[in-house]
Amino acid sequence: MTVSSEGNPRTHAFSNQVIQIGAVGDDVIELQARLQYIGFYNGKIDGVFGWQTYWALRNFQYEFGMKVDGLAGAETKQKLANVTKYNESYVKEQINKGNSFTHYGGTETTPQTNDQSGSNEQNTPNEPTASNVPNGFSQNDIKLMANAVYGEARGEPYVGQVAVAAVILNRIESPTFPNTVSGVLFEPGAFTAVSDGQIWLEPDETAKKAVLDAINGWDPSGNAIYYFNPNTATNSWIWSRPQIKQIGKHIFCK
Repeated sequence: MTVSSEGNPRTHAFSNQVIQIGAVGDDVIELQARLQYIGFYNGKIDGVFGWQTYWALRNFQYEFGMKVDGLAGAETKQKLANVTKYNESYVKEQINKGNSFTHYGGTETTPQTNDQSGSNEQNTPNEPTASNVPNGFSQNDIKLMANAVYGEARGEPYVGQVAVAAVILNRIESPTFPNTVSGVLFEPGAFTAVSDGQIWLEPDETAKKAVLDAINGWDPSGNAIYYFNPNTATNSWIWSRPQIKQIGKHIFCK
């Protein structure tokens, strides 16, 4: 174990092996802890590389402009080491005690935002907030989008609701889709909430705010124009789309 320039205990960055789904052990513990340190992984640190770890790693790679393959090779591990800290003794102590914890357990040692950490969808200080609605969207457009977000994504994390609203806007801007809110939403078969009538449920304030944040420029989907829930998707075609990231239960695609 080495000591960082700030005096905090920090191990070397992993072993030399590529870490991939199905892996177990100390490398995976370190991977999960480092991803959790900067907000990409919020699951249990258990040393088992499952699907939640896989998607957290892909999202990290995407946000940091790396090859998105869900493999922790040399470049990915080095980037993680550069932008995170890892207190191995503390993490393993909590695991041995059977404690559920975010990286430093919510104690006084909880890491603060690192200036080198870049942006990611789960850190909130610099997220856009709903403000003035730009010209071009009527109140009816906003209400309809809020209905769609509520019907499609209520119960999803807030960033996932903004991402769904962003997909609607991205379709409006795309030459392959209609160029109006109603045209995009009511294109046959495009949205489950339209097909099953949930679009007519009364949206809550969270859905409305998500729409305004998306209109004001926040796109956590990564410019996606499709999304789907892998647990319920019945259309095999959607799996062929290039996948960008997963937020909550939805995978967002190009």
